[in-house]
Parts: sequence; C-alpha cells; structure tokens
Amino acid sequence: MLKTHLALMDELKDYASPRAKLTRMLKSGSIVQLRRGLFVDDVSISPRVVAPVLYGPSYISFEYVLATAGLIPERVAAVTSATFNKNKDKVFRTPIGEFVYRYLPAAVYPHGIKHEIEDGAGYLIATPEKALCDSIYKVKGLNSPRDVVNLLFDDWRIQQSDLANLDRAFISWIAPMYGRRSVAHLVKALETGDWR
Repeated sequence: MLKTHLALMDELKDYASPRAKLTRMLKSGSIVQLRRGLFVDDVSISPRVVAPVLYGPSYISFEYVLATAGLIPERVAAVTSATFNKNKDKVFRTPIGEFVYRYLPAAVYPHGIKHEIEDGAGYLIATPEKALCDSIYKVKGLNSPRDVVNLLFDDWRIQQSDLANLDRAFISWIAPMYGRRSVAHLVKALETGDWR
C-alpha cells in the first residue's frame, strides 16, 4: 500500500520517536521509499497503481500501452506516462521499477483515457489510439506520412492488421490538438492506407 510521509507519521505517533521508528522500518525493508515523502509497504504492488501517485497528474501511455495492447512486440520495462504543464520529461528509478513521464499539450490530456482499478486503487490509462498519437508526438524527424509509415512498420514493427483495427476517427479528431505535423502525418498515412 502507498503511504505518504504524513500518513506514516500519523501511524507512528504513539512511538517515542516516530522518525527513529521510520528509519528502522526503512533499514529492515518493511517499508520502502519510492521518492521523497512517498513510501510503499509491499514491493509487489502493481506499478500501474504507483505511476499516477509518483508524479502527476498523469496517465499511463506511450510504449507501455502499445506493448500491453500487443501493437509492438517488445516488452517494455519502464512504465511510461503522459503529463502536462511540465517543462521537461522526468524519470524515477525506484525499488519497484522505472517510471518515465513525458509532457504533452494540455489540450490533448483529458481525451482518449480510461479509468481502471487494480488492487483496489484506480489509475488512468490511454487507449491504444491515444498512446499511438502520444508516441508519434514525441518522435522528432517525422517529416512526411512515409516517415511515419517507416517508423510504424520498420522500427516499431506494428502489424498492418493491428493498425487497421484502430479507431481512425478518434485519431483524426484528436490529431489537430497536438499542434505537431508528425501527428498530422500519422492521420494522412492512415487515410491513404498506402503502407507497402
């Protein structure tokens, strides 16, 4: 279970020295610090539950969603999340795994995400279509629909049938909100269907 420093101090208030007790708990491994002010008492906790609490507001997206949706064949070790109103990307390396946060335009943040519950805790996660748009947005050097096609099929090894099953109407609708030509090139590539 995730616990803040304040919650832990409240739990330990009956000890003569709550801070000393917390130090002993950290040394014994009965509690693990994820970042300053955030702890967990069970390292088997799902990283999906930890991701939005570690740094937020955020939702799980990018490679993590593409891999779990079966769009890309690679296993993704880090939990990748999207955030907004931040001036730079952020990485947290914790005892339960690596968490990567990438900023996006605020206009796209609330769209194409769903709420899921795991182990009694909720988190937000992107749909495969949103994760694809988010991922394309962060790739530099995509100057044409052909560049996007090459990235999707040669570099990311997405199967044409999987791409054809995505909600293209949603992608076309949200693409202008990103304000980047690379996402517009994705829409054009999907519209033409010229993937060979």
